[in-house]
Amino acid sequence: MDDDEEFTYALKTVLRDLRAQCPVQPDIRKDDDEFRGVMLYGPDGSGQGVYAEPDGRTAMLLAHVADQVQEWAVEALWGQGEPAVWPQCPSHPDTHPLAATVEEVEEGDAVWVCPSTGATAARIGELPVSEEGGGVSGRAFRRGRGRDGRKRSRRGR
Repeated sequence: MDDDEEFTYALKTVLRDLRAQCPVQPDIRKDDDEFRGVMLYGPDGSGQGVYAEPDGRTAMLLAHVADQVQEWAVEALWGQGEPAVWPQCPSHPDTHPLAATVEEVEEGDAVWVCPSTGATAARIGELPVSEEGGGVSGRAFRRGRGRDGRKRSRRGR
């Protein structure tokens, strides 16, 4: 896998968690061919770059990208008047977000951990879908939209 493929894989993995548990979703753009990353834009138009500096360790790259996406999510949530905590710590809801880290530096998994206890909540990319999530469930679904974001039809119910 080349550097661009590794970054794309890491970004898709982290965005899966964002869709699962965050009500604010980014508009993702590649604005500049010179920038080796993407821009995430929030509903208010503010943007943040997400990039990677691959060093051959997939887990480290994944944790690095997760940190950047988390920073964007916290700012975007705050800007929308939502609690600025993503991803939620299952042991301490609305207190602090989970932290992205690597369990073991050598060939370990990139995981979300509670910063207070150090307990692993999930692998990055495997957060469970929550009611607050904006992609597969959550608000979009409750507003009469299906898993693909399209309006649901009443036919066949």
